[in-house]
Amino acid sequence: MMLRELYRLAWPVLVAQLAVMANGVADTMMAGRLSAEDLAAVGVGASVYITVFVTAMGVLLALSPVVAHHYGAGRREEIGADIRQAAWLAMFLAVAVVLLLRFPDPFLALSRLRPDVDAKVRDYLDAVSWSAAPMLMFRVFYGFSSGIGQPRPVMLLNLLGLLLKVPLNAVLMFGLLGAPRLGGPGCAVASAITGWLVFLAALWWCRRNPEYAPYGLFARFEAPSWMAMKPLVSLGLPIGATFLVDVTAFTFMALFVARLGPEVSGAHQIASNLAALAFMLPMALGNATGVLAGHALGAGDRPRARQAALAGLGVGFAMALVAAAAIALFSRQIVALYTPDATVGAIAGSLLLWVALYHVFDGVQAVAVNVLRGYKKATVPMVIYAVSLWGIGLGGGYVLGLTDLAGPARGAVGYWQAAGASLAMAGVLVTLYLLRISAYPSPAPARTTA
Repeated sequence: MMLRELYRLAWPVLVAQLAVMANGVADTMMAGRLSAEDLAAVGVGASVYITVFVTAMGVLLALSPVVAHHYGAGRREEIGADIRQAAWLAMFLAVAVVLLLRFPDPFLALSRLRPDVDAKVRDYLDAVSWSAAPMLMFRVFYGFSSGIGQPRPVMLLNLLGLLLKVPLNAVLMFGLLGAPRLGGPGCAVASAITGWLVFLAALWWCRRNPEYAPYGLFARFEAPSWMAMKPLVSLGLPIGATFLVDVTAFTFMALFVARLGPEVSGAHQIASNLAALAFMLPMALGNATGVLAGHALGAGDRPRARQAALAGLGVGFAMALVAAAAIALFSRQIVALYTPDATVGAIAGSLLLWVALYHVFDGVQAVAVNVLRGYKKATVPMVIYAVSLWGIGLGGGYVLGLTDLAGPARGAVGYWQAAGASLAMAGVLVTLYLLRISAYPSPAPARTTA
């Protein structure tokens, strides 16, 4: 029964996340057909956007466990009230995101771009800033839907977004059907248009679907209330900080590896992309497990919450082993799908063996940290990730990859070795913390984020 519930909740989340990833893949592939300048502008612009947006989005991920607890306890009206406050929080976060994207000088100063590329990046960020409000509001819909155990609407709307995004990219980037040829920044305009359309579709879904009616989302207007918003913020801030640590660790890793030349940088990009793709499955499983644990905790059933946690960890570990074995055994074939360049392919092939090991730990920690969010625990995981990913991952990667302090410099391999060690540490610590927290004889306060 538990495994069936995990499957029911996990597979729509997986499809939804793959659809989101496909948007980024489409942007990169289409920009690459324009020019090297457009490709670079989209790459840099997307890095800045992801760093800012994912951090803000992480704050809103607090909504899912909060809703799950209310749902398990049968508090339907409180769910509606929290959704209305989360919508205000999303708008406040959107203002901050827009300001950071419209004034990106602190980010761009690190890149030292050529003037022509710099101008394209700024055009990209100006355009994509228009997507901040609708996409953050959509994350409210995501948290609401996943919290009440209804992930399929999120999946369907993300697929709708992908179906709209690809043709809009073509029209705006290449100037088809009489539209102006916007080049690389055109994909950002397409993102903004798609974001608004998908958000409006989500709003319509909430108003028309009977599954959402009992929560009274539109029953009344509520002004923003700090006291009502505080539980979301107190849980969401450490989640957002954890995402910031994760994103910046990979961003700076890519910047340091870029010093080793374009072939190594390209090989690292292949390894990173595959690691991100493999991560989608344990992340979906972790989300489903966290929701089931939240439902059980809301109902006061701590033994069932622990049962869900252990089931999720077991399935996650098994899937991670299978995925790691597939990456290791078929590394050459995988690399061939990415590049025909023999030099890049040889380097990438050596990196994928370390990616396979990395994924074993990544898969376990992805489940554990999501279940901890179901328990409304985010501060301790945030500290664990900061020490692991920034300290061991980035610091250790720099020592192993670019210096001779631990023997001859190992290049990109050194960074992936350190990244694997950092995830091993994080995975062990968050799993041990989860096992201690989920020990059901000791009740946990409902609102704590420790």
